[in-house]
Amino acid sequence: MLRIGLVGSGFLAGIRARCYAQVGGRKGTLVAIASRDAARAADFAASAEIETVFSDFPAMLASPEIDVVDLCVPNHLHRTMTEAAAAAGKHIICTKPLAAYIGQDLAEDASTAGQQSRKKMLAVATADAQAMVAAAEQADVRLCYAENWIYAPAFQRAAALAKTSGGRLLEMRGWESHSGSHSPYAKQWGHTGGGALLRLGAHPIGAMLRLKYDEGLALDGTPVVPVSVLADVADLTRTRGLTAEQTRIATGWEDVENWGCCMIEFSDGARGVAYGSDNCLGGMQSRLELSGSNFHTAVQMSPNDLLRSYTPDADVYGDTYIMEKADTSAGWTTPMPDEMWTSGHASMLEAFLDDITAGRDPLADGDLGLAVTEVVYAAYLAAENGQRVTLPR
Repeated sequence: MLRIGLVGSGFLAGIRARCYAQVGGRKGTLVAIASRDAARAADFAASAEIETVFSDFPAMLASPEIDVVDLCVPNHLHRTMTEAAAAAGKHIICTKPLAAYIGQDLAEDASTAGQQSRKKMLAVATADAQAMVAAAEQADVRLCYAENWIYAPAFQRAAALAKTSGGRLLEMRGWESHSGSHSPYAKQWGHTGGGALLRLGAHPIGAMLRLKYDEGLALDGTPVVPVSVLADVADLTRTRGLTAEQTRIATGWEDVENWGCCMIEFSDGARGVAYGSDNCLGGMQSRLELSGSNFHTAVQMSPNDLLRSYTPDADVYGDTYIMEKADTSAGWTTPMPDEMWTSGHASMLEAFLDDITAGRDPLADGDLGLAVTEVVYAAYLAAENGQRVTLPR
């Protein structure tokens, strides 16, 4: 049984802990946590029934009782922690994005990160992702890129149907959107490395890249890969005449976009349109539409209508959780029966544990994370220049 160490004690770490409780069993168990906030880590460990609390990440890596580290940490820590974990012989699960530009080449004050050229951002972020992949390969450990969309049951079924059809994907349209993050860190380039296109758009981008790569292998023996990108980004809360008092969506974005859209050209001529938006009320929207030569599929991960409920006002269900980013429980809602499974989070971790145990590369591996990083930052460059950006082949 694999022994897992969780790094971080925030929102994402809580999702991971709940998922491990569901899928662990004989495959793996969450045995330790490390966090810079000792008191918070202790409280987290008690609530999640985690036995060991490490004072820092190096202490966790030094323990022979840890096989896998799950990095639920800010983007600027991804490369250094991945390289350290690989050097210690630990398998790695890294949340998306695999790498980001957060001003790591600047002085200690990265407040001007968002003012840097997108061309430089593309080079630096890609180099970080490449270094992470190389570190895992050299240490012969698995680097798992935690893209949950690829493991969502609806996506898995859609991918299987597309393969069975024998047709070719011609057009893909995918998006993730909600009413925006209220975390101040999400609103600063120096903390996140981008805005909605990176935080949200990375999901459909990763899904599209995985589908076309596998399609090419199945039909032609050669992967289909992205070759160019067009894009646009904006902070739509700056729309003329709009004030913070007039809207229910998050405002106060400093130097990042709250809307981003990119068009991806693939090596076989197919197209994909992906966008992320912080301008959508009513709860999380995670959707993907696949137009093939002999099929059309709509993947509705969130919301879905497995369960619908109506209440005349928001007090009926009290503080009961309905779905991610739902701003009210009044009226018709779609309470998710098991959001950890429908979103792909639980099945993703189960697959990662199986892959690590079997010694095989996961479906969402470091190479996919690298490819998504390249597309996202090429999109930022395209938006800056107003021109198509060609990707390295």
